[in-house]
Amino acid sequence: MFKFSFIYIGSFCFVLSVLSFFNIIYSYYFEIFNNIEVYTYTLIISLIFSSLFFLKKNKFKKISIYEKIISVSLGYFILPGIISMPYYFGLNYLSFIDSYFEAISGFTSTGFSVFENVKHLDQSLLLWRSTSQWFGGLYFLISILFLIDIYDENYKKILTNFISLDITETIKQSTKILFVYTFITFALFIIYKIINLRSFDSFNLALTVISSGGFLIVNDISEILQSNFQIYIFSLSMLISFFGILLSYNILFLKKNDLLVFTEDYYLLVYFIFLVAIFFIFFNQFNNFSITLFSLISSISNIGFFFDNYNYNNFIFLILIIIGGSLVSTSSGLRFLKIFLLTKFSFNELVSHSKPKHVLLNKVLFSKVKIGLSDINKYFFTVIIFILSLTLLICFLTLFNIEFDNAFKLSILTLMNTVNSSLHGLENLIFAEFSISIKFILIVFMIIGRIEFISILILIKKFVIKN
Repeated sequence: MFKFSFIYIGSFCFVLSVLSFFNIIYSYYFEIFNNIEVYTYTLIISLIFSSLFFLKKNKFKKISIYEKIISVSLGYFILPGIISMPYYFGLNYLSFIDSYFEAISGFTSTGFSVFENVKHLDQSLLLWRSTSQWFGGLYFLISILFLIDIYDENYKKILTNFISLDITETIKQSTKILFVYTFITFALFIIYKIINLRSFDSFNLALTVISSGGFLIVNDISEILQSNFQIYIFSLSMLISFFGILLSYNILFLKKNDLLVFTEDYYLLVYFIFLVAIFFIFFNQFNNFSITLFSLISSISNIGFFFDNYNYNNFIFLILIIIGGSLVSTSSGLRFLKIFLLTKFSFNELVSHSKPKHVLLNKVLFSKVKIGLSDINKYFFTVIIFILSLTLLICFLTLFNIEFDNAFKLSILTLMNTVNSSLHGLENLIFAEFSISIKFILIVFMIIGRIEFISILILIKKFVIKN
């Protein structure tokens, strides 16, 4: 089991070594010589771990879903350890737990930060923070592919027509994801340059938006986006995190009569248009719709960016964060289509009892597939595991003297991997002042939030409820 896990994690260490090399080049180019040694160490360690990928591979007859879940989970603990090196060795005042917390926060695309003022960080470290988010987003997308057996048939068909993927097919599909992910990143960079943002700002924001991350290279996004035109364009670009990267791929490479690949996108588009109409009518009281739209999209994409000079209805945005967006995206949340189908199934069950002669089909509109009871059970248990995780985290935080209101909001943001801000009334949280125990708890639950909740249920069934 663990040999395969190291091979899986080692493959990502190679990507991390490439990113470390780019940071060395960047530091040389801009004469930031202090950090070159640190990134060199990171490069060497990454290469050592990546050599595990090239170990003599035994022919795996079949890798169980338990092995896959454990491999993905171990990656969320091990890879941030390497990412934390530039923080720990480059900043003398930062403890290891703070460095690891920052690395986990970036790798899970959460955005919690121990730095109160990021302007005190040099450009190479700011770039490393953004890179950690981009790398974490890539790991998350490929992990979805790797764990595809736990999903229902509808979600599998978003990625592939195979019932299950062998190693060869997994590598093929992963290469496709890497290509699209990188292509969209550079497309975002070009868009941000067109709206007249600085090259450094554009590149870092592109890395952040594609990964649904929460790290910024400034203390307030208003320092970068200064006109309504820039805000509108940037807001629309965040929809990449909401719809998912395969929407762009399917648009570019659409086959004839294959419109069913857009099934989830149809639902998400209707949902988005509905939200825009509601927010325009009821939540635009300050006649500043550019900021309102920005906050809306930032929430549904689980990015969490905000403008400090605006008042918000915290609860509404928390609900949107929980709902989330597309499955094959870097955003978090319970996923809109799951919640919609679970609600539809529940409504149909109620109607069938009140009107027995009524025949209601649990069919997905724009698709030939019907939703089976096993799929509904998965959706239901996903919600149950989320509620249990949320309750447990709230209890832990309140035990450490965090007010219930803040504990409730922080717990949702942690499990949904969304940065804290004035959107949620948590802009004054100082993570650097949290105790080691709280930081460790948040680290664990940030990872739990990034792993599909149904995965946790499968592990519980395997190791706790064995029969």
